[in-house]
Amino acid sequence: MNILLAEDDRMIGESIQVALAGEGMAIAWVRDGTAAENALRTHSFDAILLDLGLPGKDGIDVLKDLRATGDRTPVLVLTARDTVPQRVLGLRSGADDYLVKPFDIEELIARLQAVVRRARGNATVYRNGDVSVNLETRQVFLGEDQVMLSAREWAVLEALLARPGAILSRAQLESRLYGWSGEVESNAVEVYIHGLRKKLGQHFVINVRGLGYMIGKG
Repeated sequence: MNILLAEDDRMIGESIQVALAGEGMAIAWVRDGTAAENALRTHSFDAILLDLGLPGKDGIDVLKDLRATGDRTPVLVLTARDTVPQRVLGLRSGADDYLVKPFDIEELIARLQAVVRRARGNATVYRNGDVSVNLETRQVFLGEDQVMLSAREWAVLEALLARPGAILSRAQLESRLYGWSGEVESNAVEVYIHGLRKKLGQHFVINVRGLGYMIGKG
C-alpha cells in the first residue's frame, strides 16, 4: 500500500514510518497541512494517516477540503484531541476511523488495513486456482501448503489484489513499493514478480507486454 502520513511530530512520524515500512508499505511523510494538500493534488494514495494538529493548515480543514473534492481515499485520523465532540467532528468531517494518541503501533496498522479493506469493498479471501490469499491475516496458501512471502513480495501482491483483472504498470507498482520519497532499484518489480511466480506458479502473475502486470479475477 502507498500511504500518506501527515504528522508534524518527528518521533511519532519516524516510528510510524519504520513500522509501516516493515509491513511492506510505502510511506510519503509530510509535516504540515499545506504539504499534505500538495501531495494529495499530485499523487494518489491507498490511505491517509492524518494528524489534526498540523501547522500551516489544520487537519480538520485538510480533511473537509479533501472530501469536498469528492476524493474518497480512506482517512485514519491520529490526534491528541480526545474529547467526544472532537472525535465526532473528525468523523462527521469525513474520517473513516479515529485513533487517539498515544496509541499502540499494532492497533494503528490493524485499523489502517481495516479502513483500506472497507474502502475497496474487497472480499476477505481471494482464490485463483490452487492459490488462496487471506487479505485480513495476510496468509497465502498454495493448495494446503502455506507460502511465506517477503514484505516486498506481499506489497506487490496486495497491489495487484486491489483490482484483480486490472493491469498495473511498472511505475504504479514501484509507487506502491517505495512511495515518492524512496530510491527505486532498477529491476525491483521484476525481482518480486519473479519471486511470486516461483512460489505461486509461473502463470499466477500475468505479464501484459508493454503495459504491465495483472492477476486473474479468481
